[in-house]
Amino acid sequence: MTDAWTVLTIVGLALVTVITRSFFFMSSKPWTLPPWVQRGLHYAPIAALAAVIIPEIVMTQGQLIGTWRDARLFAALAGVAWFVWRRGVLGTIIAGMAVYLPLHIGLGW
Repeated sequence: MTDAWTVLTIVGLALVTVITRSFFFMSSKPWTLPPWVQRGLHYAPIAALAAVIIPEIVMTQGQLIGTWRDARLFAALAGVAWFVWRRGVLGTIIAGMAVYLPLHIGLGW
């Protein structure tokens, strides 16, 4: 019986996905968003990224970090500094990891 429920759930989720994604193709006239929604969507990626990254930097197990001796803080600062200086994403990642790994592995922060 469990296998039947699993298959039924997968088929149901697939149908919901297909229907919701093809909903816009079923309409015969073009569908446009209002200008204020289009402007708001420009900020969605950075807001989502900040919502994921900032808690990871300043929190440990649901609590704010209580010490400045945390490798993530210095790595984030190094990454931000690199990005402000050079505007490169790959360099930002490399700079952050170049600071994070020695502090975390070497000093145990």
